[in-house]
Amino acid sequence: MATNAQSTKTISLHKDGITHDNIHYQLSSAELHDITIAKGMGVESSLGAIAVNTGEFTGRSPKDRFIVKDDITEDKVWWGDINIPFDSDKFDALHKKVIAYLNEKELFVRDAYACAEDNYRLNIRVINEYPWSNMFAYNMFLRPTNAELDNFTPEWTVINAPGFMADTAVDGTRQHNFAILNFSKKIALIGGTGYTGEIKKGIFSALNFILPVFKNTLPMHCSANVGEAGDTSIFFGLSGTGKTTLSTDPNRKLIGDDEHGWTAENTVFNFEGGCYAKVINLSKENEPEIYGAIKKGAILENVIMNTSGEVDFEDTSITQNTRVSYPIYHIDNIQEPSIGKNVKNIFFLTADAFGVLPPISKLTPSQAAYHFISGYTAKVAGTEAGVVEPQPSFSACFGAPFMPLHPAKYAEMLSKKMKESGVDVWLVNTGWTGGPYGVGTRMKLKYTRAMISAAMNGDLGLYNYDNYHIHSVFGVAQPRECPGVPTKVLSPRATWNNDEAYYKTAFKLSNAFRENFKKFESYANEEIRRGGPQRYAY
Repeated sequence: MATNAQSTKTISLHKDGITHDNIHYQLSSAELHDITIAKGMGVESSLGAIAVNTGEFTGRSPKDRFIVKDDITEDKVWWGDINIPFDSDKFDALHKKVIAYLNEKELFVRDAYACAEDNYRLNIRVINEYPWSNMFAYNMFLRPTNAELDNFTPEWTVINAPGFMADTAVDGTRQHNFAILNFSKKIALIGGTGYTGEIKKGIFSALNFILPVFKNTLPMHCSANVGEAGDTSIFFGLSGTGKTTLSTDPNRKLIGDDEHGWTAENTVFNFEGGCYAKVINLSKENEPEIYGAIKKGAILENVIMNTSGEVDFEDTSITQNTRVSYPIYHIDNIQEPSIGKNVKNIFFLTADAFGVLPPISKLTPSQAAYHFISGYTAKVAGTEAGVVEPQPSFSACFGAPFMPLHPAKYAEMLSKKMKESGVDVWLVNTGWTGGPYGVGTRMKLKYTRAMISAAMNGDLGLYNYDNYHIHSVFGVAQPRECPGVPTKVLSPRATWNNDEAYYKTAFKLSNAFRENFKKFESYANEEIRRGGPQRYAY
């Protein structure tokens, strides 16, 4: 249900160090839309959504994400090149400078919360320099009612100052942009970048620490939906693998498209109140629900439009990471509240640019744990400087940049929940078939949808292993038949028409899996290690 609660009261930010009263509190989405246009910060597209340019940064900057190292985090966070430590005194000094900067700015403030399950609710205050950043917070976080706002006490504060540039020589940052979490002060401090994804990922990262450490709940970088029978499906995957597309199903109610928790009571709940979808090559025909969500109240980021305001979704001249954010109620078929029970299927989505993984395969418990820790997808030529052929990309737990704890902690929690719930786990290749990127073709969306539907409906002969072929390199069980999918498509080797080239490429990828997993071997038991691919090269 649409909730656009506005408070008639003014708000003081003196406790946050803001001394002026040039503050717009809890403005509606429509007001922020209009203010953004009036300030020349965005334009309205022909679909009604506002279009903005996020500036220098059109995606997250992982090397500029920090966690303050203090008594709370020192012995719990998995420190390294993902979770980079930041000094407490440096944080205090930088925080003071950002507040001084914002004391000279018109501000947009929103109270919201994360976690649809009441027992896990996290109240958030978002302080933004830009109106469209505040509109993003309206879209992406859960929206309190007016009655809830009257008694609202924020637990965490997001301070978002895109125009503030850090001084690396003084402030301790790598460059002028930064996103820093301070668990003692419960602050997410973001500066030097207009990319809105840093706002939501800051809170996601905080919950990825809070929920497992203090709430015995598994945080997940996944989408989820629920069927008419009340069965819940979970979709893990990195950006571009199809989490949003495949969970937004006209025949199933959407719980959420990106961030969820799985409780000890076997309940799955959405962290968010909206969706943040990639729109590269978006079409009304292939993804009607997402296309239909792009209307007034949505924010398009870094897209190209013509003079009539029509969006060219195929134009990536600004970035491949073109995006739209919208409140979840822009989707017609949603679960209210955003909570599901009775988890039956988990899908690990990967866009395999090598074209060697089966389009769908059933995983054993050990394989599921191995692939969860690995978090594989692939980079294709042209997505990053220097990438001229497919490259494997591994992100532990399908979300390493947002996971403060060691990946083994999340894997242990997932394994326990899989065993307790008796869930079926599937590996789904939404990438290439018939050859690697540049030779083969992208898996047809209609086939992927058909395979996922068959898995959820029990139409893949799950308990009759005569219906499966065990892949000779990866050891996964690939079905021989699937309603609505040509038999040849189910066998990646058959689509290549060149066995030698196929196996050379398959072993190249399997070796990359094994090399990546070396850093986890000391934490993984023998059962998990057995879930990996073959141990020899072609």
